[in-house]
Amino acid sequence: MATSTIKKKTAAKAPKVEEVQSNGAQAQRLEVLKTYKLYIGGQFPRTESGRYYVATNRKGEQLANVCTSSRKDFRDAVIAARGAQKGWAAKAANNRGQILYRIAEMLEGRRSQFVDELMKQDSTKAQAETEVNLSIDKLIYYAGWCDKYQQLFSSVNPVASSHFNFSVPEPTGVIAAIAPQNNSLLGLVSVIAPAITGGNTIIVLASESKPLCAITFAEVINSSDVPGGVVNILTGKPSELATQFAAHMDVNAVVFCENDELIQKDIQEKASLNVKRVLLYNDVDWFSDKGESPYFILDTQEIKTTWHPIENIGSGGGKY
Repeated sequence: MATSTIKKKTAAKAPKVEEVQSNGAQAQRLEVLKTYKLYIGGQFPRTESGRYYVATNRKGEQLANVCTSSRKDFRDAVIAARGAQKGWAAKAANNRGQILYRIAEMLEGRRSQFVDELMKQDSTKAQAETEVNLSIDKLIYYAGWCDKYQQLFSSVNPVASSHFNFSVPEPTGVIAAIAPQNNSLLGLVSVIAPAITGGNTIIVLASESKPLCAITFAEVINSSDVPGGVVNILTGKPSELATQFAAHMDVNAVVFCENDELIQKDIQEKASLNVKRVLLYNDVDWFSDKGESPYFILDTQEIKTTWHPIENIGSGGGKY
């Protein structure tokens, strides 16, 4: 009789033990962090150095594994950008505008993902939605300028000799940029959009502390008809790569968006080696109206002036 009672009690308790084990397994599960790769030449390679860091938020939560770009990664990106620059600059202005508009469309389609990533990186939902909206609007804004900025910045110049003299903007070439470090998406878009609007190609180092949106934005670019090499996105440390950005002899302009005076001085010194242009955007509020302007396009343009000989028919006494 006693033996039968013990068996019944054991059978009744068995399901509860399994339930506890199941719950325990769920509680102990480790999240598999996404590894964010680089974007170079239209491909998504890992850094050749094999280094990475774990991005965290203010709560100390681990968000992702992020590649730490090396000098070799940057050199590869410059080669890709140089190879793509001639073809991109030769595209019709209207075609470049269509491609920028397509980037905006694709970003709109993945809007919720970007909002979620920004919220993981300490933004409130309202701040995240505002940043994504402004980024989309900014891409559309520059798409509209693709076939208009040359009319605005070109000129016919009066000269005293028998020449037709006119000046037109042309792309500088390959631009290396260190994006704003205090925001994840809008600063990145604000640096990339005017550069490629003007026919340049770009290598941009994304925010070190808020890198999630950078490679996700690279996925948007990759599916938006942008030729490989036009936009190249690296992640890592500005302190390691700023000197390389400024010293590389096949880079035509450097953009730096931070207030670090030591890095600014180093960039200006290294850039003088091949007389590359240095653009310091350390006091620009990218969320304000001043954060978008056709003059950001002009910053990465060279002015080409042509002298064409003509016959002065009226004042020169000539006649037909």
